[in-house]
Amino acid sequence: MHSSSVIVCDSVDGICSSHDCSTSVLPTKPVKDVNPHCVSVSIFDLNLSAASGVSTPPTTPTQASSQPVFTRDSQLSGPSPERLEPSSRSHSLSTPPDTGQRLSIPSAKPPIPSSSPVPSYSTSQVYGLIEGMLEKLELDDDAAEPESDIYMRFMKSHKCYDIVPTSSKLVVFDTALQVKKAFFALVANGVRAAPLWDTEKQSFVGMLTITDFIIILHRYYKSPMVQIYELEEHKLETWREVYLQATFKPLVNISPDASLFDAVYTLIRNKIHRLPVIDPVTGNALYILTHKRILKFLQLFMCEMPKPAFMKQTLGELGIGTYHDIAFIHPDTPIIKALNIFVERRVSALPVVDDSGKVVDIYSKFDVINLAAEKTYNNLDITVTQALKHRSQYFEGVVKCHKMETMETIVDRIVKAEVHRLVVVDERSSIEGIVSLSDILQALVLSPAGIDAQHC
Repeated sequence: MHSSSVIVCDSVDGICSSHDCSTSVLPTKPVKDVNPHCVSVSIFDLNLSAASGVSTPPTTPTQASSQPVFTRDSQLSGPSPERLEPSSRSHSLSTPPDTGQRLSIPSAKPPIPSSSPVPSYSTSQVYGLIEGMLEKLELDDDAAEPESDIYMRFMKSHKCYDIVPTSSKLVVFDTALQVKKAFFALVANGVRAAPLWDTEKQSFVGMLTITDFIIILHRYYKSPMVQIYELEEHKLETWREVYLQATFKPLVNISPDASLFDAVYTLIRNKIHRLPVIDPVTGNALYILTHKRILKFLQLFMCEMPKPAFMKQTLGELGIGTYHDIAFIHPDTPIIKALNIFVERRVSALPVVDDSGKVVDIYSKFDVINLAAEKTYNNLDITVTQALKHRSQYFEGVVKCHKMETMETIVDRIVKAEVHRLVVVDERSSIEGIVSLSDILQALVLSPAGIDAQHC
C-alpha cells in the first residue's frame, strides 16, 4: 500500500489542514455555499502497480483525452512536498529539497483498484531487486560494448516509474486559485513549481513556476499600465491568459512507462527543469521528475557498475560546462537588474562576484520567491546583498569546483550538496565557468548515444 500525507487548503479562507492517508482514496465532503469561482483540486492517495498500461511513452501531452471528471464543488488540496533527506538536514534556500509526489486527481467515479498492487519491500528486498536489475543489465549487454555507454544503457533499462517514491507528496493548483495564495503555497512548501489543473478542460494545462513570477516582475515593475499589487489578486488562469501569454508553452509531460533516458532527453531538449510524470490512461499525476532527482538515482547505483574511463578525466579535458560569456552580478547590483538578466539570459542562478573578481555568493531564481513571501516586490531597487539578508540561516555558501577535478568528483559533490550547479573557479576563487546538472546528464547519458540535446 502506498501512502501520502496531504495538505488540504481551502481556497475561500486559505486555511490548510493535513491528512495522513493510508487508504487508496482520501475521503472528501461536498463543500456547501462555496463561491463557484473558488473551485480547486482534491488530492487523493494513489495505489498503482508498476505497470501503467502504456508501452510507448509520449513526449507530448496526452492526458487531455483521458482526464478524470471533477465535481464543481471539489475542495482545494495542496499537499506539501516530501523532503527526501532527514528533516534535520540543513538546506539552502537556493537549493530546496526535491519534492516527492504520489497521488491522483479525483474523478466522478471511484478509481479502479489495481489488478496487481505494488507490494511493500524491506530494505534487504530492495537491495535484492537492485542487484537483480544490475545483473540483468550486465547479462543483456554485449561484452564487446564499451563501458563508456554504461550509464546510457542503465537509464534505458529503467522506467520513470522506478524513480517514483512509494510515499511522497505533490502540490497541485487549480487555475481558479488566487495568484497570491498560490505563491504563498510555493513558499510555505519550499517548492519551485506546481502543476496546474483546469477544471473546465479536465486536464493539466501547465506548471506554475518561480520563473512566471520573475517574468511578471520584470515586465510590470513600475509600469504605468498596471500595479504589481493588483496582479496578485488575479486568478492563475487570468495570469496565464493575459500577462504570460507571450511565454506560455503547452505542458510537456512523460508516461511512467517511458525510460529514464527519454526523461533526460525530454528535460534537456525542451530546456525545462521539471517534467510531470502523468499516466495517460488514468490522467493521474504521479511525480515531478527533475535533473537532480534523476542524477541522484543514477549515482546511487554507480558503485555497482563498471566505471567509464571518462569519469577519471577532468572537467577541462572533457570540456563540460559553460566557460564563455558567464552571466554574473555584484553585491550592489539592484534586484530588478538581476531579474532582467534571469529573463534575458535564461539562466537559473547568478554568481555574485566582488570587485576583485572573487565569487562570494550566488543569487538563484528560488531566492526571488522571498520577494513574494515578504511582499517586498514593490521595491526592486534594493541590492542583492540586502535581499539575501532574508535568506535561510541554513545557507551553506556557494558550492565550487575546479577544472582539474575529475568527473567522478564533480558528480559526487553536486549530488551530496543537492544543488543545481557548481561554480567553476580558479585558485584565487575567481569565476571561470558554470557546470549544471543538465551539463552532467548530457555528458553521462546522452553524449554516449551521440545525442547533443543541449544544442538541438
